[in-house]
Amino acid sequence: MEPPDGGSTELGELIGRLAGDDLDRETRGRLLRRLARLLGQSARRVGAAGVGRGRWLGELMIEAAPHIPIRDLETLHAHHRGLMGEELADRLVKVAGNATTAVGAAGGALAAVEFAAPPLLLTAPAQLAAETLVVAAIEVKLIAELHEVYGVRVQGTGTARGAAFLTSWARQRGINPLEAGSLTSALGTAAKSALRKRMLRVFGRSLTTMGPFLTGAAAGAALNRAATKALAAKVRNDLRGSAGGPPPLPADHGRRGRRHLRSAD
Repeated sequence: MEPPDGGSTELGELIGRLAGDDLDRETRGRLLRRLARLLGQSARRVGAAGVGRGRWLGELMIEAAPHIPIRDLETLHAHHRGLMGEELADRLVKVAGNATTAVGAAGGALAAVEFAAPPLLLTAPAQLAAETLVVAAIEVKLIAELHEVYGVRVQGTGTARGAAFLTSWARQRGINPLEAGSLTSALGTAAKSALRKRMLRVFGRSLTTMGPFLTGAAAGAALNRAATKALAAKVRNDLRGSAGGPPPLPADHGRRGRRHLRSAD
């Protein structure tokens, strides 16, 4: 299948931006609505059945993967005020959980507005797709940064790393760089199939946001947080095994850590 038409690069960049953890509620809601509008054009061409098969969502996610911002260990250490090791991993999971919670709440609020106007019910697949893609992007970002924390470095171009982390997310497993075929520049047939199935599961979770009024927002938020935490627990267990020990510390961590901790006082 060819990459989705209608500004796929713009879609990828927008999804990548929404994966960031520095967005306020207003900005996230505005960007999510914009993404839903862009996806609506493509969703109408694909049709509800096409969206439901997962292939469309999978291809959109592949397009977005290279645009997801991934910070290295030094940057993560500095950004989170000197946290290291398991404490840093815990913090990343908490931040990602907060972000997917916020997306679920924003998606539910948007659905409540759309349900108030029956002619706009046709936009529901686009709104659900937007929420699904952003939640997936946030979780892919989390997985990638957990690999950094545990010292399991994934080298290569943005496309190759994106493919590796997408596969890791789809299979809910950490990457083992020594495993044959774990790092490739493109997803193979099996990996794409796993990605489609995983996207459909998240899409199904997003359906909870379509509940009446704002009950969907509460349900979507709670489900997203729980799912993100469960995913992180599985991947962290794998990464602990791959690393063969505790997470490594950033270079010159002692001096830099003290500096950041003093600045937080």
